[in-house]
Amino acid sequence: MSVTVRFAPSPTGQIHIGNARTALFNWLFALKAGGRFVLRFDDTDVERSRRDHADQIEADLAWLGITPQVVVRQSERSALYERAVERLKEKGLLYPCYETAEELELRRKVRLSRRLPPVYGREALKLSDEERAALEAEGRKPHWRFLLPNFKADPFSPTRTEVHWDDIVRGPQTVDLSSMSDPVLVREDGSFLYTLPSVVDDIELGITHVIRGDDHVTNTGAQIALFEALGAEAPGFGHHNLLTTATGEGLSKRTGALSIASLREAGIEPMAIASLAVLIGTSESVAACRSMDELAARFDPASSSKSSAKFDPAELQGLSRSLLHEMPFEKARERLEELGVSGPKAEPFWNAVRGNLDKIADAGFWWRLVHEGPGKVDLPEEDRDFFDAALELLPPKPWDGETWRVWTDRVKEKTGRKGKALFKPLRLALTGRESGPELAELLPLIERESILAGRS
Repeated sequence: MSVTVRFAPSPTGQIHIGNARTALFNWLFALKAGGRFVLRFDDTDVERSRRDHADQIEADLAWLGITPQVVVRQSERSALYERAVERLKEKGLLYPCYETAEELELRRKVRLSRRLPPVYGREALKLSDEERAALEAEGRKPHWRFLLPNFKADPFSPTRTEVHWDDIVRGPQTVDLSSMSDPVLVREDGSFLYTLPSVVDDIELGITHVIRGDDHVTNTGAQIALFEALGAEAPGFGHHNLLTTATGEGLSKRTGALSIASLREAGIEPMAIASLAVLIGTSESVAACRSMDELAARFDPASSSKSSAKFDPAELQGLSRSLLHEMPFEKARERLEELGVSGPKAEPFWNAVRGNLDKIADAGFWWRLVHEGPGKVDLPEEDRDFFDAALELLPPKPWDGETWRVWTDRVKEKTGRKGKALFKPLRLALTGRESGPELAELLPLIERESILAGRS
């Protein structure tokens, strides 16, 4: 059986690194199995779902390196869900309920006061046709609940009914259907809640494995029952631990916290995000992987902890820097060209500066410096005279990797300066900064004319 997985975001905001964790778990699972990845937009909430959010999600996934083989939108698949509703009604497994939210809450409180589990008591099943007609005459519209198979003959006498599955992440799992309320599948206005379209799509799209956050574990029991009610075999399930900030706060698409778009804007490398999102909260050490194949080799869903995966966003900066510092020129070439870094100097330039970059955009500063110089640099009086003397000793072009050593040896011999007193003012005059790339590598790339810009 070929593996087919899905990532099913609601396009109600930007996806964040926690959402990316789910997408990447599915992507890597499919990648290792040579399977398919389906991107399904759960956009049945017409008031909050937006096409521009969906487009942004698709762009964010592509930037991370995730390219779905199939893209579907639930808003375009209503006919499938309507047919499933009719099938369930015909089987007597979907029944109309007329309680208001206030009435349901009151019943919940009464059950709790009697030390009973706060589950729906299926009171709507006791209504006669005349009582239903009377309620509808009052203007009430029904919502529709799925009758869970948690009883032998009498639906008002549920018995322990265990649903078992071997979770891809958590191992053997059990849910007792008698501890649950019959889930609402259709709202009063005829719109669908998450469960029905999700199960119908998983069946129709041939999803073999559903990997998602562990906040869905309890839902899985009811969903497996719904698969069976629709005559389908349930897929395999996996529930990974959720990603939170170091203080334990959850992430939200609505707030935009740690969104993929904002991390991209901040210059974080995509594989830094992918590496942390996948490896944090597992038995694997968190280290930057250079490619999806490398990350896939380290990916083992069963290594995830059962507790939440806390992380410090500052970790992303360190992972991103380590990727840049080792990135070969060919991988950086296209992005460097966008910064104007091109031509025969581009590769030696990249090799010279990459070890000092926090983000690739920083290369633009050093490229401008190489060609234009640092501008006027405010050196102390004694260092101005020292630099003027040093310029007189600068070897003529062409320069190579030995020029810096030869030049500084001459300056040291001529001026008597050494150590910090020798190197600091030279670096400051040449670059305008007290730290940066190795000048032995950078100096051969600098135009002699631009060096004169450091004189004041």
